[in-house]
Amino acid sequence: MFRMRSKQLFILIFTLVLVSSCGSKKKVVSGDNDRKTEKRSGRIENPPAETQKERLPAKIYTDVVEEYIDGYAEIAKEEMKLYKIPASITLAQGILESGAGQGELTRRANNHFGIKCHEWQGDKVYHDDDRSQECFRKYKDSKYSYRDHSLFLSERRRYGSLFELDPDDYEGWANGLRAAGYATDRKYPAKLIDLIERYQLDRFDAEVLGKKIRNRRVVKQNNSIGYIVQKGDTLYSISKRFNITVEILKENNNLNSNNIAVGQELNVQSAPDKF
Repeated sequence: MFRMRSKQLFILIFTLVLVSSCGSKKKVVSGDNDRKTEKRSGRIENPPAETQKERLPAKIYTDVVEEYIDGYAEIAKEEMKLYKIPASITLAQGILESGAGQGELTRRANNHFGIKCHEWQGDKVYHDDDRSQECFRKYKDSKYSYRDHSLFLSERRRYGSLFELDPDDYEGWANGLRAAGYATDRKYPAKLIDLIERYQLDRFDAEVLGKKIRNRRVVKQNNSIGYIVQKGDTLYSISKRFNITVEILKENNNLNSNNIAVGQELNVQSAPDKF
């Protein structure tokens, strides 16, 4: 009797150990499958340190644009002298269409204005645009892209009316380009004008024409920053330019409404940080 009970007890213990062992193996297999699924779906929350790329701080957009202007202003001025296209317009288009020189097409092909191949006999690159892998012109030097831009506008009849405008009428050019079919974006003129006014690109038009341009930004004796209101300015556009709010503008200048006048001087000093 005792032997029978011992034998039954031994069988019971052996069965429990076997079941436990099988159960632990299933859990391990399940875990491996889950990790494979995570790898396939890209959802592993903590990849190995060696697979993580270091993030470099990006340049401030304003700095990139200023560098672009410094690099290409002289070329734009020379093109204005030869082809009567406002340097401000050429620079604004270059900034907008090349991503201030950082766009892939510009980096690969020195193509600042997105001019496609058409009947081009020179070097070419293929780049996704309206359609996949469209043909674009490739230049040995960026200055040739600027020259091609001048020829593109001056040799096409649909842009002819633009050359009848005053040579420093950047607003007329910005609106006329879209009207002539250069761009389908309804905001294209506003984008060009904003760039021109934010970075005062029309100063290059004035230099080519030998005109004096009134400095829009002045520093007062009390170190506050002043701004002379220009045609087309609004409190909103000025606030964006100086990175302050419309409310601060109104408070700085004791304005009860959003109405401002050309030639009016505004205090655009931002409020000091409070600790």
